[in-house]
Amino acid sequence: MTTIETYAGTLRLPLPFTGREEERELVRRSLAAGRPGIVLTGPAGCGRTRLAAEAVRSTDCARAAGTPGTRGTAFAAFAHLLPERVTLHRAVRLLSDLRLLLVDDAHLLDDASAALLHQLAVRGRTRLLVVVTEGVRAPDAVTRLWTGELLPRLALEPLPAEDIAQLLAADAGGPLAPLTVDRLHRMCRGDLRLLRDLLAAVRDEGFLRPAPGTEEPAWRGRVPLTPTLRERAAPVLSRPCPEERETLDRLAFAEPLPLPADSLDLRVLERLEADGLIEADDGEPATVRLADPLHGPVLRAAAGRLRARRLSAGRRPLDDALDAESAALAHGIARADVRAGRAPVGEWLVAEGEPVPPGYAAVRARHARLRGQPREAAAWAREGLASAAQDAACLRELDRAAAELGQAEVARDGDPYAAVRLGTPEEALGLLPPGSVFARHAQALADADGPALDRVAEDLAERGFLLFAAEAHAQSVRVHRDPTAARTARTRAVALARRCPGARTPALSGPALGELTARQRQIVTLAAAGLSNRQIAERLTLSVRTVGNHLYGAYTRLGAGDRAALPCLMEQPA
Repeated sequence: MTTIETYAGTLRLPLPFTGREEERELVRRSLAAGRPGIVLTGPAGCGRTRLAAEAVRSTDCARAAGTPGTRGTAFAAFAHLLPERVTLHRAVRLLSDLRLLLVDDAHLLDDASAALLHQLAVRGRTRLLVVVTEGVRAPDAVTRLWTGELLPRLALEPLPAEDIAQLLAADAGGPLAPLTVDRLHRMCRGDLRLLRDLLAAVRDEGFLRPAPGTEEPAWRGRVPLTPTLRERAAPVLSRPCPEERETLDRLAFAEPLPLPADSLDLRVLERLEADGLIEADDGEPATVRLADPLHGPVLRAAAGRLRARRLSAGRRPLDDALDAESAALAHGIARADVRAGRAPVGEWLVAEGEPVPPGYAAVRARHARLRGQPREAAAWAREGLASAAQDAACLRELDRAAAELGQAEVARDGDPYAAVRLGTPEEALGLLPPGSVFARHAQALADADGPALDRVAEDLAERGFLLFAAEAHAQSVRVHRDPTAARTARTRAVALARRCPGARTPALSGPALGELTARQRQIVTLAAAGLSNRQIAERLTLSVRTVGNHLYGAYTRLGAGDRAALPCLMEQPA
């Protein structure tokens, strides 16, 4: 079920299968003997079909699929499995002899095929794997598969940013620049088909070049307008009303725009808001912006040179908008709340290859670091240093990010919480804000109170401090007296650490190593002994690419940056 798509006349293999390993095992268990099967649902492009194909790989599986043009033809999806002019009763009898049946795009089935699928589920002799797209009307006989509790349903979410980063790195043979990964993820919103199309176009146009201060490929500049991108942006590109299109273009080149705006027609804005194309916020001052992160870049790329020049000339200086974004991030840090917030102006500057003010870059770096994103933090610090090479705040954040990446020792810098993270909470008692989550972390660790550490970790995670939360859970593993509670804390620590790509701190390495799969542990052991990927592949009878994928996944779980860190990690107690 592998599909090879084309762009600009070039054949490309599909992206590596990444980030759905647990879901794949769940689907396989659901298709085991004695089980009725499962329904996979999710938004378009989230990887439902690929997951289904991986789950039934190397099995004796019959396949069928709905198509838009055959909804008026009875049993069209199963025509290759049934004789002509078959009745529903006979069709059920014939297909009941199948051991496993995969039905893709079941929301597109004709009524007869949907009824046949439902009857097969009722009869229960054929194990069914049914794939349905969310947000699209499906035949009642299909939706009753799970609403009527004939089959369990697994609802897939779009892949998160950390899995997208791993997928892109596996495909490219190494990590892309973190701000480029963030840009791709933000524009595609987890749609893997769109991601693959956009990445192929960016490569073919030669837009990937080393990021400042690194050798990691980065994408700067315009968006290549592929047919897929034009189709996805049709709601704005094909807007028939000239006044509405002009407003959308103005927002694309100057968002966010303050309200009230004398040059904008409020009635036009109301229509665009009603159609979900723009959104307004109630800040001070109130502003309006495009709702979809994909639309602004596509509108800018679609504008001709003269139109782009006119619209760019009307853009106000971005100083006020950058100051507002910086102040909002700093306010969240001061309130011990670093959950993700919108800060699109700075991201726009990076995407367009324009200089980023060092003061803004330092705040973005600190916010990213506290969220457990050290690679992103280092990238923002370098953006600021590109225009002010000696900026003290950016240099300090770059050093701190290096420590989080395991490239330098954790510097205390007068920060008492660093002592808590390093396992010496006594040094911080009385120095942290009373009653704060950080003070409670210090006290719980000093008391060797495992349950209290877990509660602190949950609070930290809720506030967006994912790396600190992972460390608190990891510390609780060592003090829990209940083995079950220790295993739960270990699992939570690793799950949170996975969301902090590249992070490697003293508290994490031991618990993470215990969570490697058997194959990952085997490959990591050989890599730590000095074997190359090719030597490992030959020894274990695997492909070199498979070894690389396993190693990258192990790096994420271990918090390692590369294989140079593996020997010391392997010495840590699991």
